[in-house]
Amino acid sequence: MSRPAQQKIAPPKKDLDAVLVLYKPSGPTSTDCLNQIKRLLGRVKIGHAGTLDPLAQGVLVVLFGTATKIAPYVTSGEKTYRGRLLLGVSTDTYDIQGAVTARASVEGLTPEQIRAEVLAWTGTFDQEVPGYSAAKHQGKPLYELARAGLETPVKVKPVTVYEAQILEVDLPRVSFRVRCSAGTYIRSLVHSLGTRLGCGATLEELVREASQPFTASMALPLEDILARPEILEQRLIPLEDALPHWTRVVLDEEGEKLVRNGAWLPVSRTGITAKEGDFALLLGADGKALALAEAKDRDRDRKWSILRGLW
Repeated sequence: MSRPAQQKIAPPKKDLDAVLVLYKPSGPTSTDCLNQIKRLLGRVKIGHAGTLDPLAQGVLVVLFGTATKIAPYVTSGEKTYRGRLLLGVSTDTYDIQGAVTARASVEGLTPEQIRAEVLAWTGTFDQEVPGYSAAKHQGKPLYELARAGLETPVKVKPVTVYEAQILEVDLPRVSFRVRCSAGTYIRSLVHSLGTRLGCGATLEELVREASQPFTASMALPLEDILARPEILEQRLIPLEDALPHWTRVVLDEEGEKLVRNGAWLPVSRTGITAKEGDFALLLGADGKALALAEAKDRDRDRKWSILRGLW
């Protein structure tokens, strides 16, 4: 039976500047999901904040138009994942979609041992980036080098796991939840656990439940968008509301003019109390998103330093 042609919605307005909290299914890459949405919308600038591996499902923040400029600030928040790992199996990608490199018995392992190793994930440490990852070396993703049979350089990055908990132990499988900093590789955590237990382990299932400040309850499934494209517009978050955990500062016309000219705006002038290092979304006199700013001390005064203009 042939599949019906995909419906295409009316082209978006030229100034489509918004955020969509998408529920990515397991299987396609993050880019595949964006390309499917782009085919519905036609010519539109689109990006995403925080890549999910093909195996993973859950919250993927999609950015349209000017909203693509806020990607680094959307991705910087902490993440929450629910996952399931398989003990006794090791793969080259650290997840079940890779090639099996070793098998071992899990006989003799106790739930107490496993619980202790999962709790050992917590803390701040340097994590080795998987060879099969989108991290780049000399402009090329590591996975391209790995797939070509070339040696991948060892890269490490500082990460923090704020909380780790066991949900269920049903050997050889273990379900868990992790709350961590941006950029943490859950499959690397699983791989390290398998190494410490001496039997190997691989990631079998992963769900991103939250990408601060967005949660799975806010997410629109990709299959719903493809089946009923007209619902997409109803779920778009305006750029002005895309960083709800940031202070919102509405400027008068003079303040807006200063910001557009790149001036450092005194915090006291905006009627806001802020500590050095606080972030704010500056809105123009019309309420539209104008710029992202950070409070910094300069010339014996605290001022808003412009991080990124959004006009």
